Amino acid sequence: MSEPPISRDFFARDAEEQALFLHETWCDHCQQLNLGMRDPIEYELHGIVFIEGRCCQCGEVVLTELTDDDF
Repeated sequence: MSEPPISRDFFARDAEEQALFLHETWCDHCQQLNLGMRDPIEYELHGIVFIEGRCCQCGEVVLTELTDDDF
């Protein structure tokens, strides 16, 4: 049985950190870096924190996995 994601508050992050995560993205659909992300949601799944949103260029889902290096 799969565990549900745990919702987190992306907007509780420092404004500078938010801007960094919203800008530094990779879109699998566009195959390009740093196109930006809109409509971010943050959650934790299996102990890993993710920020998910939509690519500012194409609108496809963009997913960022936060690692220890990001904190």
